[in-house]
Amino acid sequence: MAKKRKKPQANPRPFGARPELPKSGPPRRVPNEFGLEPSEGFAAWLEEQEVGIALSTYHTGRLFCLGLDEHSRLAWTVRAFQRAMGLCAAGQDLWLSSAYQVWRFRNMVEPGRTVSGYDRLYCPRTCHVTGTIDIHDMAVEADGRLVFANTLFGCVATVDADYSFRPVWRPWWISALQPEDRCHLNGLALRDGRLRYVTAVGMADALEGWRAHRSSGGVLVDVEANAVVATGLSMPHSPRWHDGALYLLNAGSGWLLRIDPATGEKAPVCFCPGFARGLSFTGPYAVVGISDQRVDRTFSDLELEGNLKSHNARPSCAVLVIDLRSGEIAHRMTFSGQITELYEVTVLPGARRANVIGFMSDEVERILSIPPS
Repeated sequence: MAKKRKKPQANPRPFGARPELPKSGPPRRVPNEFGLEPSEGFAAWLEEQEVGIALSTYHTGRLFCLGLDEHSRLAWTVRAFQRAMGLCAAGQDLWLSSAYQVWRFRNMVEPGRTVSGYDRLYCPRTCHVTGTIDIHDMAVEADGRLVFANTLFGCVATVDADYSFRPVWRPWWISALQPEDRCHLNGLALRDGRLRYVTAVGMADALEGWRAHRSSGGVLVDVEANAVVATGLSMPHSPRWHDGALYLLNAGSGWLLRIDPATGEKAPVCFCPGFARGLSFTGPYAVVGISDQRVDRTFSDLELEGNLKSHNARPSCAVLVIDLRSGEIAHRMTFSGQITELYEVTVLPGARRANVIGFMSDEVERILSIPPS
């Protein structure tokens, strides 16, 4: 039986903020832009796990926060950020990459309190202008350093006060840092609080050379050992270390895989009906983002197309909740309308209902916070 969560107390002044959100009200929704269709039990699962979910939608440039209202019904907020992709939560911070920027948002609500119904209110605090470097996965190491997959330059990097980025690690097969997306290094994972694994679509060293390796040239690399852990992957994304095990999304085949880091052995966990990117965990569950087939591209040169047919499934845009104990999809949230492609999904532990302060209204001008006296 799930433990009952204590009802948060209303807190009109988080860290000195003004009593209420601006009179402009909740985030504006564009009529008929999208639809959200949760499976039966999805909202109850969020309540049972005591989590919220943040996700980025890439081409449509949206940042969603999914949670529950005061009646335990599904609720969400949505913000617009051009080319929203990389996304991670660390402590009280939420990090997001956009077209040419890295944003850090800070939660302003004290534990056990709410502001206008939100128990997480992420306010923008810093912005690093990186230029267009095609940031994919992001993570914050134990010492507080942000690291991200700098896909255009084929390296792992961090933000820098003076430069567009500072390289942290580069694959040995990449001969020079050039803005050529040579190997499509897209994913990274921490282990014990430090950068440990990355994924790349191909071990190429030429302009967009990875494209010739989409079907089976993908690799998982151990950064610490500077060695390949697993080969023969198809469009691998989102490596993650969870509960003593290593996982990744083999997007070109549609499978969530568990990888033995010592031998490289691949164990299929669950088939995901769509192009899988974005992976997070809570307890014994994996939360996976899948995307529908792009209008201008097909899965014809990937194993995914055949796997969809063999599972009698059609690709969709959705968030899947996978029970790692059974390998079954326990719940799902399906998007319709203009939202057809996701990039990242991030579990927000302890968040019932989260909101992000954006820039399309005067909210960001009116929300103020000061340190306690």
